[in-house]
Amino acid sequence: MMSRKSMWALAAIATTMVMGGCASLITGGDLVREGEPTGFLEVQNVSQTDRLDVVLISACNVGSYGLNRLPSGQSIPPGGRYRWTVSSGCWDVGAGQVLSGTSWTEGYVKVTVDTGRTTVIRSR
Repeated sequence: MMSRKSMWALAAIATTMVMGGCASLITGGDLVREGEPTGFLEVQNVSQTDRLDVVLISACNVGSYGLNRLPSGQSIPPGGRYRWTVSSGCWDVGAGQVLSGTSWTEGYVKVTVDTGRTTVIRSR
């Protein structure tokens, strides 16, 4: 059985992990990493009828796709596009539409963003 002191120490370590490097598992990590060259990632909605409600972007070495990168309440309308500045390198990108409270459609792709260039992902 763990002592109360050991339980507090374990809780402190877990909190530090979440607040530190493990936080990227929740968020997907920073889109621009300090000191690294950048490029652009653009998601184009090529659908003529459906909007994209969610775009997930995370570095390829992060363990999850993270949170929605679109501003709160915003979607990409049919024929629309949205662009992010990101560090150059490998990125995992997911995009989708919420169909109802419990159903959605989604797709994922791995892309490389080159310094100073725009990488375009066409989604529907």
